[in-house]
Amino acid sequence: MKTALITGGAVRIGAQIVKTLHESNYRVLVHCHQSKEKAQTLCDELNAKNSNSAEVVCADLNSVSQINKLSDEIESLDLLINNASVFYPTPLSSATHDDWDNLINVNLKAPYFLATELSKKLTISNGSIINIVDIHSERPLKNHSIYSISKAGLKMLTLSLAKELAPNVRVNGVSPGSIVWPQNKGAISDNEKRVMLDRVALKRQGKPKDIAEAILFLVRSDYITGQIINIDGGRTLNQ
Repeated sequence: MKTALITGGAVRIGAQIVKTLHESNYRVLVHCHQSKEKAQTLCDELNAKNSNSAEVVCADLNSVSQINKLSDEIESLDLLINNASVFYPTPLSSATHDDWDNLINVNLKAPYFLATELSKKLTISNGSIINIVDIHSERPLKNHSIYSISKAGLKMLTLSLAKELAPNVRVNGVSPGSIVWPQNKGAISDNEKRVMLDRVALKRQGKPKDIAEAILFLVRSDYITGQIINIDGGRTLNQ
């Protein structure tokens, strides 16, 4: 049984990725930070179907020492999914150094160091890395400059790692459009949601399963590396 690490795997898109990989006979390491209870519930559900096939792993991706500890504790790995992400507005008039550190650390720095720390184990297994990017890596979102910068960096990281880790490790990305609405500090109004969906060619929101299935396609495609697939319902067709 192959092993996959999914960061931010306890909730939302991450949880669907976990379920889809588990259904495809992967042993899943469900990373979390503040959602330990939800991660454990998810793993209990999966282990009830197939014993010892899911495990919770906790780490603060803002912390280099915790990233290193997480990497060291993983014995072998076939697939790394850098899904964990922080999203909230940072208007130029109020953005702080802490905002910069939080968004860049989780969205860009953590994927880089997880990839480098785990690269030897992925090389042994001829594994792959898939980064969850964002369509705003190409088109900045107003009032979200730091977030957009972090995802643009993640896009370039995907391409760079594909070169650096070839030929033994494949590296690709998936860029979601409107899949699930942001929560907490990133929440948007109903009017903003309507405006956003009006720009989507298919005129509807996607589902977490759309992202999970794209990941599964990339995992199974042995001759694809250095590619990023937009899963956005045609949003990027419109400016």
